[in-house]
Amino acid sequence: MFRNLRMYRVFTKWPETEELLSEVLSNVAFKPCDAYSEKSAGWESPSDNPNGPLCRRLAGADLLQLRTQSRVLPVAAVKEAVEERVADYRERTGEDPGRRDMRRLKEETRDSLLPKALLKSDRLHALFLQSEGVLAVDTASAPKAEWLLDHLRPALGRLQAVPLAFKSPVGGLLSRLFLGKAVAGFDVGRECRMQEMADSRSHATWREMDLDDATIRQHVVDGMRITQLGLMYDNVMSCVISEDAVISKIKFAGGEAEDVTDDEDPQMRQDAEFVLLTGTLQRLLKDLKKNLEGYSEAGPAAPDAS
Repeated sequence: MFRNLRMYRVFTKWPETEELLSEVLSNVAFKPCDAYSEKSAGWESPSDNPNGPLCRRLAGADLLQLRTQSRVLPVAAVKEAVEERVADYRERTGEDPGRRDMRRLKEETRDSLLPKALLKSDRLHALFLQSEGVLAVDTASAPKAEWLLDHLRPALGRLQAVPLAFKSPVGGLLSRLFLGKAVAGFDVGRECRMQEMADSRSHATWREMDLDDATIRQHVVDGMRITQLGLMYDNVMSCVISEDAVISKIKFAGGEAEDVTDDEDPQMRQDAEFVLLTGTLQRLLKDLKKNLEGYSEAGPAAPDAS
């Protein structure tokens, strides 16, 4: 289900029930692109039932799904259509179009092609852990996560959220683990990324390597810092954690939900995978808080506009 987690602490009151959350999300429900729109986005049911509620609450966590639909206009096709209009303009006027006419021809071309363009949909999942007040978006990309937050704000009325941070730097914990310090629940995996302290453009990446090799560790001893580190958490979940607390490449040992067979209901499989993920994430956040002195006390700079 989720392969990445970019997390935010939420300071706005969250709807108390699945029904209330689904109701507020319906204010920004997904609507397909109309003929002359390039993009449309909104909330849809995360279940297999398209008419189902717009969220699903299980074991103290909410599952949300944002759908973005775009009209696909191939650059080459647009260019060719513009060239045809320019040629027609020259034939009618006997001269090349000026800057203003060229802009008009491009706009007319776009407007004529949009209704014929193919539609493409992308879906972005998010989860909210009620016990932690943490919203996690299934992306490693900050702009994609902000896209989801931008559509959650009008649904909730307002949303005060800040990127998840701890009192002590995550990078410090990653370095201690990398250099061999034992921390309960965490085992070093086979992937890491380092960066020169004085030059952000200078970095090194190791994948599928034994990271306890002395020659690899020496880079950190000599001054490079760990920016990403592959870990096995609690002998259950492998992942890569970055110094800004983004989790990527999530994979569960033995598969997503071992107690659900292939012939069982897809909704049961999704529910089992979601409960496994959220339960593991809750334990991981508690262990990170324990080792990093808790969450950062910094909150939103100021309430956002409604």
